Amino acid sequence: MIYELHEILTTGTLDDPNAVGKLRSSDDVYVGDERDATKLHIPPKASELQARIENLCLFANNKSSQEFIHPVIKAVLLHFVLAYDHPFEDGNGRTARALFYWSMLNQGYWLIEFISISRILKAAPAKYTKSYLYTETDDNDVTYFIVYQLEVIVRAIADLFVYLEKKREEVRTVESLLKKSPALQGLLNHRQMALLNRALKKPLSIFTFESHRGAHNIAYQTARTDLLRLSDLGLLEKKKRGKSFVFVAPENIQDRLQELKT
Repeated sequence: MIYELHEILTTGTLDDPNAVGKLRSSDDVYVGDERDATKLHIPPKASELQARIENLCLFANNKSSQEFIHPVIKAVLLHFVLAYDHPFEDGNGRTARALFYWSMLNQGYWLIEFISISRILKAAPAKYTKSYLYTETDDNDVTYFIVYQLEVIVRAIADLFVYLEKKREEVRTVESLLKKSPALQGLLNHRQMALLNRALKKPLSIFTFESHRGAHNIAYQTARTDLLRLSDLGLLEKKKRGKSFVFVAPENIQDRLQELKT
């Protein structure tokens, strides 16, 4: 499965297409500080990788009750070991994070699907790298990495709740504007109301099927239906751009909403 994850995540992104889903064969690899090229970590030799991957898979799939490891800690350890081993030419970080998500979801932590640890890690790459360095320089005590990753998870969950509250506020704002509108009563869903709130704040904003789909993690057809409905109501202007359609928030969108209220 690890090879499949790497293939999915790196196809079309590597300098060497033949390296997709395959273990590296070279030992000329290290993890360094991008600021001064200092070598911070030298991964295991290529000849050791196959056995290490097999052991990692055994650990990932082991559900023995003899030695309990909290599922979150186990997922963090999977992340750590794969990134530490650096088994692929490139895409190791992506694959390690994907393995973390897989393990968490496999243990029933469904909320993890909606948080982004990548954004936080990329915002402070030095802290992420140093958590490995501290581990390696202190007799391989992985506590440093575990603590750091738990802090990242907590922060990501907090960010998710901030995002959800922001979305609720957007919906409440538009609901307040539309609650006395007989013409729109019950016709708009929460995604459309959130979009209208953004359009009210920033007229001439451009929306596409793809941007709406990504903003709400919905199917393409659902995004298409949402935007076409708003266009039919005159709340967005549908325009052709190349071979695709874009939807523009009109400058007088508030006036149009007021007209629909009557």
